[in-house]
Amino acid sequence: SLSMLFLSWAILYFSLVSVRACSTLCLNVAIKGRPEPEVQWSKEGGPLSERAQTEVTGSSTLLMIENVNRNDTGKYVLTVSNCKGSKSAFINVRVLDTPSAPTNLQVKDVRRDSVFISWEAPLIDGGAVISHYAVEKREEARKVFTSVCSNCTRNLYKIDNLQEGCFYYFRVLAVNEFGSGQAAETVEPVKVSEVPLPPGKITQSDVTSDSVQLSWEKPDHDGGSKITCYIVEMQAKGHDKWRTCSESKTLETVINGLTKGMEYFFRVSAVNEKGRSEPKLLLTPVTVKDTSAQPVIDLLSTTFSVKAGNDLRIDVPFKGAPQPTVVWKKDGNILKETCRVNVCTSVMSSQIIIKDATKIDVGLYQITVTNSAGTASAEIHVNVFEKPGQPCDFTVEEVSADFVALIWQPPQYSGGCQISNYVVEKRDTGSAIWQTVSATVARTSIKISRLTQGTEYYFRVAAENRYGRSPFVESEPVVAQYPFKVPSAPTNISVVSASKSVIVITWNPASSDGGSPILGYHIECKDQSSILWTKLNRGLVTENRFKVTSIEEGLIYEFRVYAENIYGEGETLESDPIKAADPFTIPSAPTDVEVTSTTSDAMTICWKRPVSDGGSRISGYIIEKRDKQGIRWLRVNKKPVYDLRVKASGLHEGCEYEFRVFAENAAGISEPSIPCPLTMAEDPKFLPSPPGNVCLCVPCDWLATISGCPPPTARRQLG
Repeated sequence: SLSMLFLSWAILYFSLVSVRACSTLCLNVAIKGRPEPEVQWSKEGGPLSERAQTEVTGSSTLLMIENVNRNDTGKYVLTVSNCKGSKSAFINVRVLDTPSAPTNLQVKDVRRDSVFISWEAPLIDGGAVISHYAVEKREEARKVFTSVCSNCTRNLYKIDNLQEGCFYYFRVLAVNEFGSGQAAETVEPVKVSEVPLPPGKITQSDVTSDSVQLSWEKPDHDGGSKITCYIVEMQAKGHDKWRTCSESKTLETVINGLTKGMEYFFRVSAVNEKGRSEPKLLLTPVTVKDTSAQPVIDLLSTTFSVKAGNDLRIDVPFKGAPQPTVVWKKDGNILKETCRVNVCTSVMSSQIIIKDATKIDVGLYQITVTNSAGTASAEIHVNVFEKPGQPCDFTVEEVSADFVALIWQPPQYSGGCQISNYVVEKRDTGSAIWQTVSATVARTSIKISRLTQGTEYYFRVAAENRYGRSPFVESEPVVAQYPFKVPSAPTNISVVSASKSVIVITWNPASSDGGSPILGYHIECKDQSSILWTKLNRGLVTENRFKVTSIEEGLIYEFRVYAENIYGEGETLESDPIKAADPFTIPSAPTDVEVTSTTSDAMTICWKRPVSDGGSRISGYIIEKRDKQGIRWLRVNKKPVYDLRVKASGLHEGCEYEFRVFAENAAGISEPSIPCPLTMAEDPKFLPSPPGNVCLCVPCDWLATISGCPPPTARRQLG
């Protein structure tokens, strides 16, 4: 019940309310006040749940939360107020549920096979005492957690038996009487590793006047994480301070900048992602002094041989100070390392290891060893024994009706040893079976007899050594026959003369007689409109000239010639088309060109016929003009004229013109005539007619003087 605190208003107060998870929480409080107070519900430490519902009546207020969970646990505050003042009441609500997640989960002291984890109690215990904790782990590659400990009673646990170098997730769950609560899980995966052990034995080499080379062995254990580098520190004798002088990712380093004659101590530490190992100390101090020596190669043999398919190891010992660098070459080029060919160089030697040796490994290998004191080199010949390569340049040297002579060259690769013999086989094109001609051929040629004339054969040859037989190299098909061929076509056929009844053709001999002298030539002809060729000669023509008389005037003919030897008739050579007609030429130029009449815009030109018509009737004349100031000649008539005169119109008055004439026949246009003299385009001018009677009034005295008569003063009429 709620007691009346003041006369103006009242409030109920409950100290603790417990409720099971998933049920409904109801807080009903009676209130009283005058005037009627205002009501406000809140929760300490956080906002009021969105699922909370409140109701207010004149005498009470209700807070209701359905389906409560552990997050609804806490202190709820009811505040009522009016003009007289305000009053608050506190109600502790405890939801009976599993705990919330533990807090402050940390991974501590990671080892190569174990880790320590710690945590703090959950903020919400679920309304019941936490009895214990459950610890679980999960590998990064897996999706399911496995139990490590199901009843841990402390807030600290060591997880053992982890796989070194693997990544893990860990989580912890609190347990009360209602069950396991929410899990606290590591955010990032944890790699199970630790700092590495110290490096192994440290050795010194190549001490010079200002440097020393150190090398060391790997640590016995890398701590479960890859070693990223090695830190080398040095301390001068008589000093107590170590300083870092080098960081190396390999198992060796060169320390430069030392003082000659001084002694130094060195130590090496290994570093991985977890940290730095304990240092490993070089037991004896290093005295800096010059001990350099030129490299020396101690090679017992310069020739190495191996059977194909076997492995070959070439070991070259050397020495020198400081430590030399090694370079391998093959046939003058830097040796390329592959999955088969590897170079392994140590302090005292360098090795080439060739797996499954083949002929491509044959060659001259050169090793060059260099340091600051000098250089040394050596050449090594590598030979691989196997069956030889194919013979080269396999050709048919001679062919006859019953034998064939073959010739070839030795293989470019002999297989590492001497060729013992060659194997020669044959087969005709009608068979698929090869027959052995000889399996003991010592030379690179053979003459194969007893062949069937006219049969086509294939031949092949292979080389043999003590390791086997090479692949065969095969020839082109060869026909067993005499080596003659038909001659090639004659050259440069031409017509030297032609008329309506006779055409004479000539040609040059064939460039090749086919191996047998040319017996003669055949000549054929055809009308250009026909497709049938007719032979003109009855017997072989031995000269390079032929006179054709069986032709018809006006037709166009084509001719062809081909040679013949003992083997047969060769290819043909055709001439250009030629017409059966008497020859003629262009006419000579017209003569005596002159202008016979002129006006202000026209002139009439006349001329005489050419002295020669070229053997063909004159078909017309062409007239050209040019003015005095002009350079080009222009046509007067568009079409040839047949008369010996023409009228040139369209002239310009006052301009002077000259004209020339061409004659034309079936052969073409003649040369131009000699131009006529320049003539001006103007209308013709005529002499005046005689005058009529003329009357003169003359003084009589003057007339008497010139006539010798007395000077009458009179008018005379003169006729």
